[in-house]
Amino acid sequence: MRQRDKDHLSRRHFLRSAACAQLGYAGLVNALTQMRLFTAAANAQSGGPGDYKALICLFLFGGNDSNNTLIPFNGTHRTRYQNARGILTIPPETLSRIHPDNDADAWGLHPSCTGMADLFNAGKLAVVQNVGTLVYPIANRTEYLSGNVPLPPQLFSHSDQQIQWQSSVPDKPYETGWGGRVADLVNAGYNSDGNVSMSISLSGINSFQVGREVIQYVVDKNGATSLWGYGPADNRYRDALNADGSYKNSWTGGRLQRFEEIMNFSHANLQEEAYTQVIRRARNYEGTIGSALTEADATTVDFDALFAGAQTSLGDQLKMIAKLIGGRNSSGNQRQVFFCSVGGYDTHATQLSSHGNLMDELSTGLKAFQDSIDALGLTDNVLLFEASDFTRTFTPNGSSDTASGSDHGWGGHKIVMGGPVRGKNLYGHYPNTTPGGPDDAGGTRGRWIPSTSVDQYSSVIAKWFGVDSNAIDTIFPNLGRFDSPFDVASANLDFINFA
Repeated sequence: MRQRDKDHLSRRHFLRSAACAQLGYAGLVNALTQMRLFTAAANAQSGGPGDYKALICLFLFGGNDSNNTLIPFNGTHRTRYQNARGILTIPPETLSRIHPDNDADAWGLHPSCTGMADLFNAGKLAVVQNVGTLVYPIANRTEYLSGNVPLPPQLFSHSDQQIQWQSSVPDKPYETGWGGRVADLVNAGYNSDGNVSMSISLSGINSFQVGREVIQYVVDKNGATSLWGYGPADNRYRDALNADGSYKNSWTGGRLQRFEEIMNFSHANLQEEAYTQVIRRARNYEGTIGSALTEADATTVDFDALFAGAQTSLGDQLKMIAKLIGGRNSSGNQRQVFFCSVGGYDTHATQLSSHGNLMDELSTGLKAFQDSIDALGLTDNVLLFEASDFTRTFTPNGSSDTASGSDHGWGGHKIVMGGPVRGKNLYGHYPNTTPGGPDDAGGTRGRWIPSTSVDQYSSVIAKWFGVDSNAIDTIFPNLGRFDSPFDVASANLDFINFA
């Protein structure tokens, strides 16, 4: 999206921009409520959806140096890379080579990303280049330095950029995440028989899944987290129930029975009632998660074997997500949103070694996860996308190949993976990586001005998940400020097959 002819404004673009200006963030709730009703009614009239889709957000906290995830192999891009990366330069002969169908230049992934390279070359993974938080398009360094275009607040701050990536509304105070808004919209239409929240996190409470109606549910690598003393692995719990599920005539049986009776009391005090509802919901969801894992274990997929080479924090999270997808019938949901994350990407120091370890964790985890989804026969039903605070500066912050690293940048390259992805391709636009050049956001460190906004990137993913064209602009209220990723070919964002 390098062309930005400000004199050109299509009718659709004008209407979208006008609607965005009138809607504002405060009107998002009412608009989503109306859209949700329309979606539910449309699905009811059509007999309900018969398909299943799972969306996974993988967040790399700290700011992944994607300049060393996607690396030019030769040519002009390689020359600029070698001239500026200094001690962070990775030799071309060590790269995990990829062969994009839509790019004549030669590329590679980090040497530790052999699994990801295999997925890319097999058509199951793609890279969207130079994505970042934006309020309005910024054509180049001159426009950035003019101060005439509003910028995302606290542009190079970890916490602010993490929230802005997850909300996609950087110019308004945070209220909900775009994953939460999508869940609010589609839940009633697709998950009328759901037994657990459609929004499940493997990484604690997060901003991405915060919505108005759908409440995210947190599990860990072992499944649901039980209330203390009442988990299935607790002897007191097991000793409280008969084989048919009835309470035993014992102290432990009576204890559990009294607890569950109290749990079902109604309370006049709203705060007490809300607290009790959380406990009820947790107990119900715990049973559903257990059933889902039992269902997954009954499949022919050997998750332990597939993840044998990915026994890491990220691998464990992705393994649990794969098993929950394998047990999808127990959940009763036709749409599921998962969130997982890994930290350690704030590589101000010792970057060559630490980033290599992170890339190995990422690559092995993604390969094992995709292999699991393929084994479940759900290749075309599952899509994973990556997000991160920002990329890092192109130039290093020192001259020691063992001690130095890089600092906070801006636009970076993102991974999308799964059967719906038009893989073996690069999308968006690779920046001119000359420090101080036309794509550098001031200074000479190499902070790339994003050529693709978070809104554009995320809206393509949301459309695949079931958000129709009438609701896209409601989920992403700033989208109308940018070239449409759906009908402006030069945006180069057709990275998902919607067929």
